[in-house]
Amino acid sequence: MIWKRRSLGNFAPFRLATFRAEVCPKVNLMKHPLALLALLAAFGQVAVAQEVKLVEQKDKSQVDVLVDGQPFTSYVYSAEQKKPILSPLRTSQGNIFTRGYPNEKIAGERTDHPHHISSWFNYGDVNGTDFWNSPPPGYSHKGKMPYGAVKHKSIKTINSGAGAATLEVSSDWIMADGSKVLQQDEKLVFRASKDLRIIDRIITLTAQEKDAVFHDSKEGAIAIRVTRALEEPSTKPEIFTDAAGIPTTVAKLDNTGVNGVYLSSEGAVGEKDAWSTRAKWMTLSGNVRGEDVCVGIFDHPKNVTYPTYWHCRGYGLFAANPFGAKEFPKGNPSKKALNFTLKAGQSETFRFRILIHSGKLDAAQTEAQYQQFLKDVK
Repeated sequence: MIWKRRSLGNFAPFRLATFRAEVCPKVNLMKHPLALLALLAAFGQVAVAQEVKLVEQKDKSQVDVLVDGQPFTSYVYSAEQKKPILSPLRTSQGNIFTRGYPNEKIAGERTDHPHHISSWFNYGDVNGTDFWNSPPPGYSHKGKMPYGAVKHKSIKTINSGAGAATLEVSSDWIMADGSKVLQQDEKLVFRASKDLRIIDRIITLTAQEKDAVFHDSKEGAIAIRVTRALEEPSTKPEIFTDAAGIPTTVAKLDNTGVNGVYLSSEGAVGEKDAWSTRAKWMTLSGNVRGEDVCVGIFDHPKNVTYPTYWHCRGYGLFAANPFGAKEFPKGNPSKKALNFTLKAGQSETFRFRILIHSGKLDAAQTEAQYQQFLKDVK
């Protein structure tokens, strides 16, 4: 069993010997377990070893992530999908906060953008091929660019453990003509404590025989599509046009229980102020089925264009995009194109954290969590 502090995001062991010496030096606590538990509770300490277990289900093409035997999420890599996804995402209380569509139609949820599936990583324009909008099975739409797919290739490592588990996987970015433009090698670290669930995604992209050019597009890159409750209340129908020139109408719906609010590290609040800005972190907070929830995406100082650009929409798309500079006027007033390029054989590593907190987090608390991210992921 690992002794842990109750403070948010602290996964370091609590030293029992120090506690005994400083708090109760004359009592043999190991002979009085009830007294020990009472003292720990009084001092805000919790003796919890949350087991994070990874279970591969080859017949379902997924790896389930369990915390103390309860589902957290699954890494899903079925051949029919156009990209691996993490689906669904749950809070520490087991509350699902990602949208069910298109895999599951849930009353009251939006049914736009069928390529927005739970949580994923891809991009809207690599060498003139659209990986973002590539439609899932059963859906189709015509765009200005051919569609590519990110195809899962292999699972390299599965390690379960107390407090954290690690999954290492490899995928190929396949162009419309069948050629491979990028190899993606990824390390996912799933962490769990009392009120927290964390996913660290360390992604290395390697260009293959040709240069890989990430032409500026707002469609990218690490993303979550949330359930209706975490959207911002909609006052009128909206039409959004993607990088392929395809318009999508997002209808005005019943706003009962809809209460999502974005907050950036730079103080921007709501889509109106936060979309297309740059910030090192962004959170989306609200109440989901009676539970206060705060979901965050953290950018890392070693990532390209840090602090990243934000593609955060009130209708529920929450994404960080390090590549789309020209398409984000608030963060790039000059509208100068980036066109990030990996030369043939060249690699670049990206580091992101998805934070899921049961309860409210203000800016100072989120910043403390961000600093913990920098300690955990170098």
